[in-house]
Amino acid sequence: MAWDLEVVLSDRPGELANLGEALGAGGINIDGISGSASPGSATIHLLVEDAAAAQRVLHGAGVEAVGSTEVVIASFKDQPGELGSMARRIADTGTNIALVYITCDGRIVFGTDNNAAAGKALGI
Repeated sequence: MAWDLEVVLSDRPGELANLGEALGAGGINIDGISGSASPGSATIHLLVEDAAAAQRVLHGAGVEAVGSTEVVIASFKDQPGELGSMARRIADTGTNIALVYITCDGRIVFGTDNNAAAGKALGI
């Protein structure tokens, strides 16, 4: 089981470094990451195996996860149309995709409103 943690940081130098250092010191591996900044803040999505442990480490560093979502992770072919094909199979089950990004080892992460259906549609 894998989890996406959503964390909001201040948009200033060193915030991502502090987050990474805290997780590293706490023995939490980041299996995937995505982020974007807007004026004043940055939203980071972290893929971790143990959401509770990661949240404890982050809390100890003064960072709070604003959300956690169980996610589906699948292998995919790096070729044109692959995202469309995978997303269509999920959509055809009536499942909505709320987030998507790539893991550190080149797999794709989907956060959906029905992970069981999404996983079945992707053959996992």
